[in-house]
Amino acid sequence: MKSVKYAPAILIGRAVRVLARWRKPGGGSAIPGVVVNRIAPRFLADTLNGFPLGLVIVTGSSGKSTTTKMLVAVLRAHGLTVFTNQSTANISQGLTSALLERVSLTGYIAGDVAVLEMDEGHGAFIAGSLTPRVVALTNVMVDQIDRFHDSEMVAGLLAKIAARATETVVLNADDRYLADLAHTLGSSVRVSRYGVTADVLAQYPRGLGYADTATARLPSGMGLQLTGMAGRTAEVEFPSSGRHGVTLPARGIHYAVDALTALGAAEATLGESFDPAVACAALSAMPAVFGRGEVVTVGGKIIEFVLVQNPSSFQLNVNSLEAGTEQIIVIIGSDVRDPSYFWPVDTSGLGHVLIASGLKAHDIALQLAYDNVRVDRIEPDVPTALDAFLALPDPASGVKTIIFSADGMRRTRAHLGLVSNAEESV
Repeated sequence: MKSVKYAPAILIGRAVRVLARWRKPGGGSAIPGVVVNRIAPRFLADTLNGFPLGLVIVTGSSGKSTTTKMLVAVLRAHGLTVFTNQSTANISQGLTSALLERVSLTGYIAGDVAVLEMDEGHGAFIAGSLTPRVVALTNVMVDQIDRFHDSEMVAGLLAKIAARATETVVLNADDRYLADLAHTLGSSVRVSRYGVTADVLAQYPRGLGYADTATARLPSGMGLQLTGMAGRTAEVEFPSSGRHGVTLPARGIHYAVDALTALGAAEATLGESFDPAVACAALSAMPAVFGRGEVVTVGGKIIEFVLVQNPSSFQLNVNSLEAGTEQIIVIIGSDVRDPSYFWPVDTSGLGHVLIASGLKAHDIALQLAYDNVRVDRIEPDVPTALDAFLALPDPASGVKTIIFSADGMRRTRAHLGLVSNAEESV
């Protein structure tokens, strides 16, 4: 029988949630988690460790949100009931707040398995209290310089999370840091690797965006491999069942690698119940993940959203833009504390940007100018910039494209009246 020891904390957390939403509609979502974590420090770990098929953690520098949504889709296609978190709730207080939405007063959440996107820094902090069956590691990239000072630091954080896996660690064999991390894991944990073939890698002379790419490719038959890539179509080879086609939710090699991570994690979670055909069909039916190649219609205008969160994702997304895209606005906000963070990105592929906006509008406009990208207008006020951008006639080729940082995405969605990133937890 489940204990009621957490009932007072759950009730207090829910009351705080109501007050926070009353005080700030649409905001304050992490406050209940802060309160509950303070008065019941074991609540988060005890709840997450209590699912029948265990806990699956997805973490890494980039691709966490997309990989998590892909994995959830695959597991649900196999008939499982999955508890998951929003991509904005990937730190301890956010995770606790997400649990409060679903947990009973006895600390029970209906579901077969929990699949959580976890911030690498906060994940390492709470990892010692968790016992995940499966940990999936996406990559190590040059990331937020105010939090993750160097790649060795990120790899160390990921190693702490991976060390908590009880059955399987799924990792990217093309990432040298993760390939090295595999050697530190004990013999009681299975390591499941995935990677791209040499032929696929050769299509991307700028690389895959990792801080350090491994020199050798994963040998055939030793794990999942990306054997083909064109636009939104990928070909994946399973050691047990051969090659299967997958339609990706957005363009780009990074989305294909995210699919590999999700497929590897699904196979580790489901074991003999895993069906590659079912998994690939589920991935092919997925819509774009919130802000990441997402296409929306606002006022009759078709808009594509492109989220950039670190230099590598910025570069990969610039490289993957549809040829002939002629209407682009770039919105870089307060989350980019030091604009030099993006200087390694070669933005010359954008060619022509109509408006640079956000708190760092002048900074990104200067970088674009140095890369010989023509910028027609600098407008720091995001609503003003968006109104001007959307008032333009439809482009002759491509769709209106908004490239934004996380802060720019929040401001854009709020101004356009789009729904928040609230997704079902079960």
